[in-house]
Amino acid sequence: MLGDKDSIATVAVKNMEAAAKFYEGKLGLTALPAPEASVRSYKNGSSKLLVYESQFAGTNKATAATWFVGSEVDGIVKDLKAKGVAFEKYDMPNTTHEGDVHVSGKMRVAWFKDPDGNIHALINQSS
Repeated sequence: MLGDKDSIATVAVKNMEAAAKFYEGKLGLTALPAPEASVRSYKNGSSKLLVYESQFAGTNKATAATWFVGSEVDGIVKDLKAKGVAFEKYDMPNTTHEGDVHVSGKMRVAWFKDPDGNIHALINQSS
């Protein structure tokens, strides 16, 4: 039923203006035409990210959206850090840290939060 349908990541935020500064200004996503002021979609690659205002913004303690960036993980981390994005460090079994990148075998992943605390990831694996 849904196996051949597209899905998108959805993120709740408290303040759309602050979210726009982060998603557009820091992450470089392109805003799509919005049906209303409290909802915004962003184009990224061949997918989209839906951002909407909610009182429950930032309450998810797990990864909300993941970007599959291949071998560009380290370069993107460096570029985002230069724009003021802070990266998270998690202690995980069989995982080491190379700067802000978590390494587990061939997997390289870095996590960061948006202004509301929503967790996002960059990973070297393909989608």
